[in-house]
Amino acid sequence: MKTKSVLVFLLITFQSIIAQEIQGSWTGKLNFQGMELPLIFTIQKNGEGYQTSLESPMQGAKGIPVKETIFVNNELQLTAPDLNLKYSGVFNGTAIEGTFVQNGGTYPLVLTRKITIRPQQPNGPFDYPIQEVTFVNPKDKNTLAGTLTLPKNKKEFPVVVLITGSGAQDRNSEIFSHQPFAVIAHDFAQKGIGVLRLDDRGIGGSSKGNPEDTSANFASDISAAVAFLTSKGFKKIGVLGHSEGGLIAPMVAAENKKVQFVISMAGPGIPIDRMMLLQTQSIAKAQGATAYQIATTTAFNEKVYAFIINYTGQQLKTDFQNYIREEFKKLTQNQGLTESQIDEFVVQQTSAITRPWYVYFLKLNPDTYWSKIKVPVLALNGTLDVQVKATENLAGIQASLLKGGNKKGTITAFPDLNHLFQEAKTGTVAEYESITQTIAPIVLDTMSTWILKN
Repeated sequence: MKTKSVLVFLLITFQSIIAQEIQGSWTGKLNFQGMELPLIFTIQKNGEGYQTSLESPMQGAKGIPVKETIFVNNELQLTAPDLNLKYSGVFNGTAIEGTFVQNGGTYPLVLTRKITIRPQQPNGPFDYPIQEVTFVNPKDKNTLAGTLTLPKNKKEFPVVVLITGSGAQDRNSEIFSHQPFAVIAHDFAQKGIGVLRLDDRGIGGSSKGNPEDTSANFASDISAAVAFLTSKGFKKIGVLGHSEGGLIAPMVAAENKKVQFVISMAGPGIPIDRMMLLQTQSIAKAQGATAYQIATTTAFNEKVYAFIINYTGQQLKTDFQNYIREEFKKLTQNQGLTESQIDEFVVQQTSAITRPWYVYFLKLNPDTYWSKIKVPVLALNGTLDVQVKATENLAGIQASLLKGGNKKGTITAFPDLNHLFQEAKTGTVAEYESITQTIAPIVLDTMSTWILKN
C-alpha cells in the first residue's frame, strides 16, 4: 500500500504589474513513483487580492481551498497548512516553474495555463435573456449569487435549479475547463426552459459558509433558490442535481412542495457507505489493482465507515484517530512503514473523515428522501460511471420511488457514458480531461424533452 500523502487528497494576495495574467486555471503533473498525478490550481480575483483552489481530478478532489496566495516580483507562493502543502514557483510569462512540497517530499512541478478546446462551450452574444441574480438563504443567512437564463419570447415555461456535486464549485460546475452547467443552461434556454445556476458557498459571488456545513445546509440553499424563483412569479419549478447534487435534489423535493419535478444525474440511490465502497472498488479495478488489493481495501474501509456511522461518543476526532492508527498498523504490519509514515496517514485520514460534512454524508441513506417524493422523477446515469455505479444506484432510486407509491419515475442508463455524461472509453477519472465533449447530446435532449413533457 502506498501511503505517501502526495497521492492522497482526502476528502485537501497578489502584487504584480502582470497580476491580471495570473488569474485563471493552471495545470501540471506531478511525477511520483512512476505515476503522473494531474493537479489544477485555479486563481480568482477576490477583492483587491486573489484566492486559489486546488483540484486533483484523478482522486476526485476539487474545490480544495489554498489558505495563502502570494504573488510578488513574478514569484508565486501557495500554502495549504491543512494538507501540509506548499508550492513555490516563478512566472516566466507563459508558465510557472516551481516546486511542490508535501510532508517532506519535494517534487518539481511546472504549471501551464489551461487552454483546452471545448466545442460545446457557449459563447456569446446570446439571443435569450440572461440575468445576474443574488438572494439570501433565510435559514443560514448566507448570500447566494447566480445566473438566470430564460427562453426568449415565452411567457409560460419551466425553470430548473441546477445543483452542483461534492466540493465547492462555481455556477458552471467547472472541471478540467468543462462547464457542464453552462452547456445545460444554454441548451435549455434554446428549447424553452429557464435555468438558475449558482455559485456554491464561498465561491464566486456567493458568501462564505461555515466549517460545520453539511449537505443539509446546501439543500437549504436550493430551497432558498426555489423560493426566490417563486417570488419572481415562476410556477413550474424543478431541481436538477449532479452527483451529490443528485442527492440534494430529492432532499429538497421531499420537503419543498414548490418543486414540481426532479432530475438526478449520477445521483446516489443506495446507502452512501455502500456507494463509496463500490466507488473505491470500481476506481481501483480501473487503475489495475489486484483482486487481493481491492478486497483488502474494501475490508479496511468497511471498518472505518462502520466506526463513523455507529459512533456515539463525544470526542470523535480523538477516538477515531486512535482507532484508525491501530487498524492501519494491523493492515501494514509487514510492510516496514516508519512511525512517521503511519502518523502521516493517520493525521490526513482523521482530518478528512471526521469533518462534519463527511460524517453527515456517510450516514445518509437516499431512500429516506426518494421514497417521499410524489412528483415526476428522471434518474440518469452512464454505464461507465466509476464514481456512482449506474446499475446499483439507479435500481436503488427506482425501488425507493415504488416503495413510496411514485409511479412517475423514469430510469435511464446511457451506454458508454462516464460520470460526467461524456462519451467515454474507460470511464476513469483520468479520462475526463482528454475528452473534448462536455455532455453527450443525447443526455441534453433526453432531459429537455422529459421536462417539456412532464
